[in-house]
This record gives sequence, C-alpha cells and structure tokens, in this order.
Amino acid sequence: MKIENKYDIFKNKVLLITGGTGSFGNAVLRRLLDTEISEIRILSRDEKKQDDMRHEYQISHPDTMNKIKFYIGDVRDYRSIENAFRGVDYVFHAAALKQVPSCEFYPIEAVKTNILGSDNVITACVQNHVKKAIFLSTDKAAYPINAMGMTKAVMEKNVIARSRQMLSGDPVLCLTRYGNVMASRGSVIPLFVQEIEENKPLTITNPAMTRFMMTLDDAVDLVLYAFANGRQGDLFVQKAPASTIDTLARAILELKKSDDKINIIGTRHGEKLYEVLVTSEEMVRAEDLGDFFRVPADNRDLNYDNYFSKGNFAVEQMKPYSSDNTYRLSIDEMKTMLLKLKTFGGKC
Repeated sequence: MKIENKYDIFKNKVLLITGGTGSFGNAVLRRLLDTEISEIRILSRDEKKQDDMRHEYQISHPDTMNKIKFYIGDVRDYRSIENAFRGVDYVFHAAALKQVPSCEFYPIEAVKTNILGSDNVITACVQNHVKKAIFLSTDKAAYPINAMGMTKAVMEKNVIARSRQMLSGDPVLCLTRYGNVMASRGSVIPLFVQEIEENKPLTITNPAMTRFMMTLDDAVDLVLYAFANGRQGDLFVQKAPASTIDTLARAILELKKSDDKINIIGTRHGEKLYEVLVTSEEMVRAEDLGDFFRVPADNRDLNYDNYFSKGNFAVEQMKPYSSDNTYRLSIDEMKTMLLKLKTFGGKC
C-alpha cells in the first residue's frame, strides 16, 4: 500500500482520539484509516454515537474497520479513561464542551470538561508513556469573554504549565487553536441550511460580525502539522481567511437558489464582533512558518522581575491576528469554500 510520506509517522502506531465521535474525530478517521496506522481508538461517553459510527464505517471502510476500537469513558472521570490509554503512542484531545450558550448557562460543567478533563488526559498520557499529545483549542480562548473561551484558555495555560514539568521520555504536549470549522456539528451553516429548507428567514445576530473560515480538512491539516513539528508547549495556528456573517448567509442563499430573507436579531450573550487567533502578546514571540504560526511556550519562571520590573515595548506595537484584519472573503469566494462541503456536494 502506498502511503504519503506525511503519514509514515503513524505506521504501526496506536492513536487515541478523545471526543472521537465528533466532527473532528470522523475527519481524522477518513484521513488515516486507509494508511498503515495500526489502531485508532475512539474514546467518548456517547454509546449511541459510537454505535452509529461503527455501522457507518462497517459500510464505508469494510477492509480497515477492524483498526477502529471504541472505548466508553468520560474525561471528567480519570478512572473511566485510564485503560483506554494503555499501549497508546499518540493522542488527539478533542473532547470538550464547545457550545457558547451551553457553557454560559452551565459554566462549572465547562470547567469540569474543558479544564479538569483535559488535565486528566495529560495525566493519563504521562502514566501510560504516550509519546505526543495534541490538545485542540479555539479562537475563543484568545481574549476570552465567554465561559467556553475562558475554560479553553485555562486549558491552554495548564497544558503549557504541565509541559514545563515534563522530563525526558515524557509526552510532548502541544496545542492547536483554530476558528470556525465550517459545517461542524452545532455550527451556523447547518442552521442556515435548515432554515432555508423550512422556508424560514435566516437568523443573523450581527451582519458585520466576522469569523475565520476553515473546513474540517483544514482542521485536520493543522493538527497533523502540529503533530509533525511540535515541540514541548508549542501552540500552532493556521492562517485562515474570514467572512462576515452577512457574506456567509448571502453565499448560502445563492447556492441554495433561495429568496428567503434575513432576520437580524442582534449579538447574542457571550459573542464577539470578531475573533482572535493570536493575541498581540503572543505575536511578539510567534514564528511565521508560512501557512502557520508557531507560538513557543512562555517559559518565564517565578522571578517577579520578569513581570514587574522588565516590560516589553514590542507588545504595544503589535497587532493581534484576528478575523478583523485577516483576508476577507467575497461572496463568490465564500461560495467556492462552501462547495467543498458535503452539504453542498463536496467531500469535506
């Protein structure tokens, strides 16, 4: 079997994906299942989604389905997940509470999953001698204003803090941060399509609101890039174009040949006008790698001179990398991106 070079590192290895029944987990399976990877473990707490997934891949990948192993467990409960990590080489940590409104109403639940759950994953990696783990974060963790972003920001801080404690032979812990994944579960694109199918006006909070646009394949590319290039405590960001919500809505209406109207309801609680992928403070030390930014870990110690006596004038001159200052998609360009999605006849 001919394998692309970038997948050789997975040859005869075992990969575990937490929250693996979600959109990201399925995208990784589609990418890696037909390579020479030895085993892909799907860890999640939802037996129904696991059963649906099992049946789907029995049909779509009958020759390689035996590589997928399913584990029931909740990252909040260390004992329920520790067995799943035995014999694992690599981990992609995607389990999270991701919906902004849900986290706003139940912030402690977001703390349990996004912060404490990710810490349990780190501990399981250390105890089972995992070689490398990639932790998935979100643009909402940069200058967070909602509970989802805040808990993801603390998750990032904890991954970096624990990466400083790693010894030789311990896992390499890296982070990825990305923006809106188009057509992922719970995102706005499926909602817009549903509203069109039901002959309802498209519900828009603020037409000037901008968001980064990435496909699921882009998200997988970012994680694989971080996996191949990451050093202890690194954070990786993929450069991405942005779109206003108005442009996105009008592009979908044109593709669906719909004359439905747009209903503007105002910004929801916990929403930003634009998102940030790399903060000004991070941009000072970020490395521009072409299509990606690498942000090395801030490894200052507890010498308080580093915080109070010695400043950095560069921060004041640096702009964040945000959906407000990245490349802005036109309606036609947005349509081209949408046509990559399964919803509109594409493959993503």
